[in-house]
Amino acid sequence: MELAEINRDDSGVHNLAFQNDSDGVDDTNLKGLGDNSQGMKNSPNKKTVHSNQGDEYINIESDLHENKRASVEDEQPRLKGHLEKKYAEVCEFCKKHKTRIRYVIYGILITAYLAVVVAACSLNFQRALPLFVVTVVAIFFVCWDFLIAKYEDRIAAFLTPGHRYLKKQWFWLKWVLCAILVIMIICWLIFDTRKRGSRQLISFGGLVMYVLLMLIFSKYPTRVAWRPVFSGIGMQFILGILILRTKVGFDVFNWLGIQIQTFLEYSDAGAKFVFGDKYTDHFFAFKVLPIVVFFSTVMSMLYHVGFMQWLIGKIGWIMHILMGTTPVESLVAAGNIFVGQTESPLLVRPYLPDVTKSELHAVMTAGFSTIAGSVLGAYISFGVSSSHLLTASVMSAPASLAASKLFWPETEKPLITLSSGLQMAKSESKNLLEAASQGASTSIGLVANITVNVISFLSLLSFLDSALSWVGNLFDYPQLNFENICAYVFMPFSFMMGVDWEDSFIVGGLLGYKTFFNEFLAYERLSKLIQNREKGGSMYINGVKQYMTVRSEIIATYALCGFANFGSLGLVIGGLTSIAPSKKKEIADGAFRAMIAGTVACFMTACVAGMLTDPGLEVPCHILLGNASNFTDFPANSTELVECCQRLF
Repeated sequence: MELAEINRDDSGVHNLAFQNDSDGVDDTNLKGLGDNSQGMKNSPNKKTVHSNQGDEYINIESDLHENKRASVEDEQPRLKGHLEKKYAEVCEFCKKHKTRIRYVIYGILITAYLAVVVAACSLNFQRALPLFVVTVVAIFFVCWDFLIAKYEDRIAAFLTPGHRYLKKQWFWLKWVLCAILVIMIICWLIFDTRKRGSRQLISFGGLVMYVLLMLIFSKYPTRVAWRPVFSGIGMQFILGILILRTKVGFDVFNWLGIQIQTFLEYSDAGAKFVFGDKYTDHFFAFKVLPIVVFFSTVMSMLYHVGFMQWLIGKIGWIMHILMGTTPVESLVAAGNIFVGQTESPLLVRPYLPDVTKSELHAVMTAGFSTIAGSVLGAYISFGVSSSHLLTASVMSAPASLAASKLFWPETEKPLITLSSGLQMAKSESKNLLEAASQGASTSIGLVANITVNVISFLSLLSFLDSALSWVGNLFDYPQLNFENICAYVFMPFSFMMGVDWEDSFIVGGLLGYKTFFNEFLAYERLSKLIQNREKGGSMYINGVKQYMTVRSEIIATYALCGFANFGSLGLVIGGLTSIAPSKKKEIADGAFRAMIAGTVACFMTACVAGMLTDPGLEVPCHILLGNASNFTDFPANSTELVECCQRLF
C-alpha cells in the first residue's frame, strides 16, 4: 500500500513522500491521504485510491508492474566491449587452472629463494650458515609432509610386520633394554664422576628421589605405566646432552638465544616512542612489559600463518610416538613451550570435554611446568641466560608428561586417538594485520595481570618481612623474613638438585618466591645475584653471601622455569573451566596435584641440568684468587687454578 501520491509526467515517476514542501505537497494533502485511506478498503477493484482533490489517482498494481519492468530491463545483459570480453576470458582461464597457476607461482618464488641462498653461501658461507641450515631443515620437513600425505598407507603397511614382531617379543625385549639402559647409566656416571667430580652424583640422586616421592604419593601407585616416565626422563637426557655437552648443540642454542635477545630489543623502538628517551629509568614498566606486548604480537602473527600449529604438531607427534602419551596431552605439552598455560589448551578445545581425568591432569601439569614465550623475553631482559631459558622450556615439556603420568596414572580408556582425526584450532583472524592487532590487544590483559601481581605481591612481601622481623625481634632474631623461612623449607630440595651447599639456602629462598608468589619475583632476585657476580667484589658481606657460583645459577634457572605457583592455580582453574564447563569438578579436584607435579617436573629438569652442566670456572679469576680464604668451594683440580692464573697474567 502506498502512503503518498505518485505523480507521473514526462520526466518519470516521482514519489511525493520524498519531495520537499516546495514541490506542492503540504500538510493538508498528507492529511487527506490519511483520511481517505479507509476508502481503499471499500473500493470494488482495490486498485485505485482517490485523493481529496479528486483529480489524481494512484494505481498501485500498475506502479509495481512498471517497477518490475524497469528492474528486468536493468538486468538484461548489455553488449560487452572487447576489453570486458578478454577480462572475462582471463578470469575463466584462471579459475579453471588455478591449481596449476598456484604451483607455478610457488615454483618461481622457491626458485628465487634458493637462488638467494646459493648466492649468499657462495659469497660468505660462514655468514650464510644459519640461512643454509634453516633452508635444509625446511626442505626436509616439506618433503616429509609430502611423503606422509601421499604414501602414508604404504609406509604403514611396510612397517606393520616389524611392529607386530616387536609387539610379540616385547615381554622379554623390554627387560633387555632396561638392563642395557641401567648399565649405560652406571658406566656413564662412573666415567663422568672420575672426570668432572662427584657433584653430578648429587643431581642424579635428586632425580631418583623426586621419582620415588612422586611414586609414593601417586594417585594410583600400582597402576603406573612406566613407558611415559622413563621415556620423558630419557628425552630430557638426550636433549640435555645435545645442548649442554656437545659443542654443536650448545652453539646452536646459544646462537638462538642471542638472536632472540636481539630480536626482542626491537621493542625498544616502540617503548622509546611512547615513553620518551628516558624510558629505561622505569625499567620494569617501560622496558620489560613492552617486550611482552611485542612478543605476543609476533606469536599471534605466526599462529595466523599456521607456523605455530605446524611446529607444535611436529613436536607433539614426536612425544606421542616416543612416550606413548595421547595426542591431546602431547599437543598441549608441545604448545606450552611457546604459549601460556591458558592459551595452549585452546589448541585442542573441541576435545577437552571428552578427555580422561589423567589427560586433564597432564594438560594442567604441562601448563605449570613451562613458561610462555611472551614472558620468556621479559626474563631474558632481566639478564638471565637466554640459552638456558630456551633449553629449560624445551626440556620441561617431556618432563611434565613424565611427572603427570607418574603422579596421576591413566586408569581409563582414552577416547581421542590419532585415528579419530585430531585437528588443532585455527586462527580466527582474517588477515595478518588483524592477527597482529589481536596479539597486541590480547597482551593488554597479560601486561595488566603481571603489573598488578608484581605490585600486590611486592607490597605483601614487604609487609610480611616487616611483621616477621618484629616477631624475630622478640626472640633476638631480627633477620627473620619470608625468604629465610622459604630457604629453610626448600633448602633440602635445592641441594638435591646439585646446588652447592653454600648456595642452597639462597636457591631455597628463590624457590619460595616462585612457589608462593610468582616466577617474576624469583627471576628478578636471581638477576641481581648474577649482576653481583659479574661486577665482582667480596662474596661475603657481614656473613651474608652476595652471589652464587655459575653452576648454582644455572640450576636455579632451570628450577624456576615454570608457572607452578598459587597465583597461577586460580588462573588455570578459571581458564580451563571456561573452555570445558562440563569438566569443572575434575579441574578443581586435580589442579593442586597438577601444580605439585609441575613443580617437581621443574626440579627434575634442574637435576638433569645439574648432571650435565660443565660451566668451567665458577667465578672470574680475580674474584677467585681474591676471596680464596672465604671461598669454600675452592677448585679441587689444580688445572683450573693454573688456567685462572694464565688468564689473569
